[in-house]
Amino acid sequence: MPLTLPSIFLIGPMGAGKTTIGRRLALALHREFLDSDQEIERRAGASIPLIFAVEGETGFRTREKAVIAELTRRPNIILATGGGVVLDPDNRRCLAGRGFVVYLCASVDEQLRRTRGDTQRPLLQTADPRARLAHLFEQRDPLYRAVTDCIIPTESRSPGQVTRDILNRPELQPL
Repeated sequence: MPLTLPSIFLIGPMGAGKTTIGRRLALALHREFLDSDQEIERRAGASIPLIFAVEGETGFRTREKAVIAELTRRPNIILATGGGVVLDPDNRRCLAGRGFVVYLCASVDEQLRRTRGDTQRPLLQTADPRARLAHLFEQRDPLYRAVTDCIIPTESRSPGQVTRDILNRPELQPL
């Protein structure tokens, strides 16, 4: 009987490369790629900035929790999550218990470089985006580390290199 590889869930801060790497992994593994933020937008019929404007972060997190509970039950997927997904204990349990969790990490300076000028990120619509990113990293990094199966740095590395690192993980090799 062939070994079935687990679903792969990508976590990490905004700008770490979760969507880019997720698409590449899905292509390499012939799996369905899902992005939880895109799924939230599709179901709401509204952009994330609009959801934040109308419902606040609390409303967005409620929607995110429902999407994560559902998507993590799907077999054989690659899932890119939003940066704040680990804030909810139920999300952390779903991620850790239902798939192989990869923490894509990048420094605050790299996150800032990659997200500079992106108006689709409500949490960065502030006078000091670097300070916001630093605060979010300090708050979330321990939560990412608590649920991850491996940590893969993305800074100063091509998407191809990062994807190969994940594909070469011993835990993802068929017997």
